[in-house]
Amino acid sequence: MKVALIGVGMVAETHVRAVADAPGLTLAGVLSRDPANARTFAARMASVLGEAPPVYETLDALARSDCDFALLCTPPDARAEIVETLAQAGKPILMEKPVERTTAAARALVETCEAADVPLGIVFQHRLRPASRDLADLLDRGALGEIAAVEITVPWWREQGYYNAPGRGTFARDGGGVLISQAIHTLDLALSLLGPVRRVQAMAHTTALHRIEAEDFVTAGLEFESGAVGSLTASTASRPGGAEGIAVHGTKGSARLTGGALLLDWADGRSETRGEAAGTGGGADPMAFTHAWHQAVIEDFAQALRTGRAPACPGRAALPVHALIDAIRSSARAGRAVEVIA
Repeated sequence: MKVALIGVGMVAETHVRAVADAPGLTLAGVLSRDPANARTFAARMASVLGEAPPVYETLDALARSDCDFALLCTPPDARAEIVETLAQAGKPILMEKPVERTTAAARALVETCEAADVPLGIVFQHRLRPASRDLADLLDRGALGEIAAVEITVPWWREQGYYNAPGRGTFARDGGGVLISQAIHTLDLALSLLGPVRRVQAMAHTTALHRIEAEDFVTAGLEFESGAVGSLTASTASRPGGAEGIAVHGTKGSARLTGGALLLDWADGRSETRGEAAGTGGGADPMAFTHAWHQAVIEDFAQALRTGRAPACPGRAALPVHALIDAIRSSARAGRAVEVIA
C-alpha cells in the first residue's frame, strides 16, 4: 500500500521510519505548506528510505494521486481544509493527535469523514503498547475486581526552546498546552481502559518555568461514570521529566502502567512485572522514543483498510478525550466542578 505524508514537522521522521519498517507499505510522497521544506525533508529521509521520496507540490496533486491513505501530521489549526479535500477525494486519513483544537471542531472533522464514508484513524499509539494491551485484557476480564481509584500522572519536561517555535503552546495553533499536546495520550489511554469521566474539578496554570500562552501545569480530581474516583497531574514543568503513568486500584489488585511496563500487585500479596520500561519523550528531547509504537498504529490502519474493519482508534473514539480536556479547562477557569459533556 502507498502512504502519503502531510506535514514535515517534529514527528514526521518518526512516521517515515515507521512506514519504512512496516511490511507491505511504501512512502509515496510528502507534502508541506512550504514545498521547499518538503524537498529538504525528503532529501534528509533518503538516509532512511534509500532514496528521497517524491514531493507533492499541492494538496490537490496528492488527492489525485494513487496513494492508498494519508498520514496527517500538521498542527491542528491546519487540518480542516486538508480533511475536507481528502474526504472529497475518498482518501482514508490516519491523523496525529489532537483531532482539532476543541471538541466541537474535532467533531466536525470526524463528521466530515463519516459523511463521505472515508475511514479516519487517530494516532494514539499508547493504546497499542503491549503493556497497555495486557492491562486492557485484565480489566476486561475483571481480574482487578471493582475499580475504586485511579491515578494519572504526566511528569514531563520541556525546555523553553521547545516553546519558542512559532505557535507552539498557543490556543490558536495547538489548542492549548500540556493537556492537548502532551497529556492527551495518557488521558485517552485511561478513558479507553476505564470508561468515561463524568465530572471534574481542576486547576491549570502557567508556571514561572515557561513563557507560553497556555498551561504547563494541571491538576484535577476525576469522577468516572463507573463510580471510581481519580486524580490527574500533568506538567511540562517537571524537570528533568519522567515516564507518564496510570495506576489502577481494584478490590482484587492494583496495576501500575508506566511507559512500556506494567507492575501488578495482587491483594493476596503476589507481585509481577510485564513488559519493559522505555523512553517516552517525557524529557528535554521530545522525540526520545521508539517508532515501533507508531508503526503498530500504521500497520493496524493499513490492515483495517485491507479487511474493511474499523481501525484501533477511529475518529469518533477520539472525541471523549477532547470532551474531557474541554471540561478540565472549563473547571479550571470557573474554579468549580463541572460535568463532562460528551
